[in-house]
Amino acid sequence: MVLKVYGTPGSLCTKRVAVVLYEKQIPFKLYAVDMAKGENKSPEYLEKQPFGQIPYIDDDGFIIYESRAIGAYIATKYPDQGTRDLIPKDPKTNALYLQAASVELAHFDEHASKIVWEKVIKPKLGLITDQAAVDDQVIRLAAKLDVYDKILSRQKYVAGNELTLADLYHLPYASLLGAAGIDLLEKRPNVLRWYKEISARPSWQAVKDTIKGTA
Repeated sequence: MVLKVYGTPGSLCTKRVAVVLYEKQIPFKLYAVDMAKGENKSPEYLEKQPFGQIPYIDDDGFIIYESRAIGAYIATKYPDQGTRDLIPKDPKTNALYLQAASVELAHFDEHASKIVWEKVIKPKLGLITDQAAVDDQVIRLAAKLDVYDKILSRQKYVAGNELTLADLYHLPYASLLGAAGIDLLEKRPNVLRWYKEISARPSWQAVKDTIKGTA
């Protein structure tokens, strides 16, 4: 049975799931959720995703939501398909992966998502950007990326010298910092080298503009 993804073609969190599915070569079908019509708040939808957010997946009756949890489920279920060891098996390398995944959520997404919301998403919704909030988040993210640059001067990826989910999880928001007019990635040579490599992967190229599914 083909895995079902319920989200929207342009959703950043849905892209986070889709890039993992492409890396693991898992066929999937995207079922578009019309958030403008409130489909994500319908009783039927809330039975599957009680917070009314996107995406969630249906894997032959198994329902799971939250994009990072979905990515981990896919990588764990299909460890030897597509790109291997997106979640390392060795206890020490796995701990370093978990560390990097935590850093992505707490130190990168925390700030990058707010910048993208203010500078990219709010204007599309006809809302006014809070420039003071943007400026504050840029300062905070710059400090975090200084640390990233030091880490990436010693290793190829954020968890070591092998690609993991922690790298892929950065892609949706990192890809829109440029659209937000923020050049923090470009100013740090090791961060830039890393970002150029992961963003050039065929998996991201397949979903960066819109998600079509593979089945």
